[in-house]
Amino acid sequence: MEGGGPCGGGTGQMGASAVAAQGGRGWEGSSRVGATNLGRLRCARQQGKQGVRGVTSWHLRVFAAVVGVMGCLLLAASLAMSALHQVQFRNGAISRNFRGLQELKQNIVRKEQAEQIMHGRLLRMATSAVTKNDSESEDFALWEEPYKQARKWKPCAAKHSLVDEEPDENNGFILISANGGLNQQRVAVCNAVVVAALLNATLVLPRFLYSSVWKDKSQFGDIYQEDYFVNYMKTDVRIVKDLPPHLRSLDLEAIGSQITDMDISKEAEPSEFVKSVLPILQQNRVVHFLGFGNRLGFDSVPLHLQRLRCRCNFHALKFVPELQQAGSLLVQRLRKVGAMQTEMDKQLFGSNMLDPAFAEDHTAGAPNRYLALHMRFEEDMVAYSLCDFGGGDEERRELQEYREAHFPALATRLRNTSVSPEEQRSLGRCPLTPEEAGLVLSALGYDRRTFIYVAGSQIYGGAPRLRPLTRLYPNLVTKEDILTAGELAPFKNFSSRLAALDFIACASADVFAVTDSGSQLSSLVSGYRIYHGRGRAPTLHPNRKRYAQILAEEGSIAWDGFRRRVTQMVEEYKRVSPRPRGRSVYRQPRTPGCMCRAAGDGSVDF
Repeated sequence: MEGGGPCGGGTGQMGASAVAAQGGRGWEGSSRVGATNLGRLRCARQQGKQGVRGVTSWHLRVFAAVVGVMGCLLLAASLAMSALHQVQFRNGAISRNFRGLQELKQNIVRKEQAEQIMHGRLLRMATSAVTKNDSESEDFALWEEPYKQARKWKPCAAKHSLVDEEPDENNGFILISANGGLNQQRVAVCNAVVVAALLNATLVLPRFLYSSVWKDKSQFGDIYQEDYFVNYMKTDVRIVKDLPPHLRSLDLEAIGSQITDMDISKEAEPSEFVKSVLPILQQNRVVHFLGFGNRLGFDSVPLHLQRLRCRCNFHALKFVPELQQAGSLLVQRLRKVGAMQTEMDKQLFGSNMLDPAFAEDHTAGAPNRYLALHMRFEEDMVAYSLCDFGGGDEERRELQEYREAHFPALATRLRNTSVSPEEQRSLGRCPLTPEEAGLVLSALGYDRRTFIYVAGSQIYGGAPRLRPLTRLYPNLVTKEDILTAGELAPFKNFSSRLAALDFIACASADVFAVTDSGSQLSSLVSGYRIYHGRGRAPTLHPNRKRYAQILAEEGSIAWDGFRRRVTQMVEEYKRVSPRPRGRSVYRQPRTPGCMCRAAGDGSVDF
């Protein structure tokens, strides 16, 4: 060590260097500076005892020591201030970060709580109206069919085909792989039954295609009772569970026996099947319909085949016992009734109606009646409509990105043509929002206490979009609210089986309200309620085009005027009449072969 001893001058230099080397250690450096100063004072006392070699030398050393001490003190103070500044800086940064998190959280909360409202003035009037309705006596007409004529129509399709002659030699086998979800597949199955009878063929038990949209691997036997279906239809068409061995190995596409939806017209007449499909069937002994979405029309189908289609839809297709039991439990809890004896219940549940005690623990506070609302406002439907729903640029950008990903042909067309959202709405092409559905119900007189079961998939826009409806009607529930997680577990990740529970809840409801005329579930449930409802199963169906005209006058229309016009619009749809030409038998079964109308003298006109 330079300086030759513990009190040498080199120690001060190394101490200063060591302190400088500590840098950001701050307070630790300061303590080391203090130790160095004490050492120097101790050395000075020793030097005083030993005597002074020379005044000049001693003064220089003292001066050097004082300068060194002062330098060390200044350095220590500098380091201390630096350390204190760093601590203050970190604390300030933490404080700023915390405030940023708080602001972010507050923004999220504000965003979640923000209602997406399109008709603020009407919503305020509706809120007042549903609250006022609470204090008035309940209008039971809201829960009943308004027209006695509905009770004059009776189901007739339970009888087997009117054609009793022995069939000709069988022409072969018909395979069907149905696409879509539960309700599209149901239509395809019953259309396939009719085509098999038309072509005098044996129907192989239908198969369901896997859809990237529905993501459900369920097959016919997972949803419907296979044996019941086969046995019920056996007097009309032969149904087997598989092809015979010698036909299973054939490459149906290679031999020309695979028929896609591109090969058959939409809602084709029976003559088209006879002309284009029968020769292939007779030659190859097998035909495979791939997709088969809405390929058979309604108006040109002979009466005995029309009856066959209704026998399939309204009688032969029974849900499997697991679905019947879960559906029975769901409806019992919704209704809070001890026993269900309606014709609808018998058709839906058969012998699988659960003991009332099963539901007793879950019915406290439940209603005696409930309204089922099929809320069609999923993202795919909203994006495809090309309508504007008040979400501004963010909504338009989000929906355009969805079209690019899921509807590329539509997205391409939009680049070359201009579509007016206002014109789409005026033409009745926009799905009703939850807010608009709530306005219809409030205009019809349903009060705030009304218990509403909501069927359908995820609502686009989530809670903010749904909140205007829940403001009007807080008693909104879904199957997930009524059934426990354990009770729903067997159907989880199977969209078709969950849709079957929605079908059951909607068909059994005291009132069924739809928001989209193009929905297959709405169509099938409406027809099922007409067929089995005995005139006591009303369905509310707003005319979207007329409703858009009413909403366009929101700025000036009074609540009484709005209520009167909406009521007229809905009641016009309820008018009882035979199926109009071109309309679906599944939706409107009051047609020869499906339902019979009783005359005043007790006779039946068809």
